[in-house]
Amino acid sequence: MPDLDPAVADLLARTPDGLVAAVAQQHDTGEVLMLAWMDDEALRRTLATGEATYWSRSRGEYWVKGATSGHRQAVRAVRLDCDGDALLLLVDQTGPACHTGERTCFHRPLEVSRAAG
Repeated sequence: MPDLDPAVADLLARTPDGLVAAVAQQHDTGEVLMLAWMDDEALRRTLATGEATYWSRSRGEYWVKGATSGHRQAVRAVRLDCDGDALLLLVDQTGPACHTGERTCFHRPLEVSRAAG
């Protein structure tokens, strides 16, 4: 398969280890599902197949979301932020997105103190 389109690759502002943050969002509700990491190859695979493919920093390997659990992310669109250091994947999530079984990885609310004034 060909490499990531050089015009796209030139837009990416990667971390020192070559990664870009990728936020997955449910395309029709706007629900933020998860954050993962992509390198050029993961992004190329995602754009080529329409399946969310990420780089696992802990395992040091690529993974297609849901390949083992069945909780897949069909990618509807990919957007790059203005700085080139984050991707937004608009997906159709099947089942929970979080490895804990929760619908979203952002299921733990934190209390915000409001300053008087």
